[in-house]
Amino acid sequence: MGHASAMLKGVVRGKTIELEQPSGLPDGQEVLVHVQPAPVPPAVSTDWAEARHQLETLRQQFKDLPPGEGLRRAFGAWADRADEVDRFVEENYRLRLIDRPTPEP
Repeated sequence: MGHASAMLKGVVRGKTIELEQPSGLPDGQEVLVHVQPAPVPPAVSTDWAEARHQLETLRQQFKDLPPGEGLRRAFGAWADRADEVDRFVEENYRLRLIDRPTPEP
C-alpha cells in the first residue's frame, strides 16, 4: 500500500476496528484514523402491495413533469451549469483518445 491512503469499511468492537478487507499495511504499522458512521441503507419492504403503492405514488408525482425536467433534476448540482458539463464531457472524451489506436474498418 506504500504511502497511499485508502478508505476502508469496518466495524467498531470496543477499542478495535475490524476491517472488512485487508489494509495492505504491515502488522504494527501506526495509522491515522478518521471515524464516521457508514450510511445506513434504507429499509426495504417485503410487502409487495405497499411497494406497488409507493411506486404508483412516485409515478403520480412525476408523470406531468415538463420535457427535460427529469434530466434537470437527475443532474443535481450540474443542472444549471450545462456549459461546464459539455466541457467536462469533451475533455474526458479527448483524454480517452490519447494513445489509443484508431480502429481499422
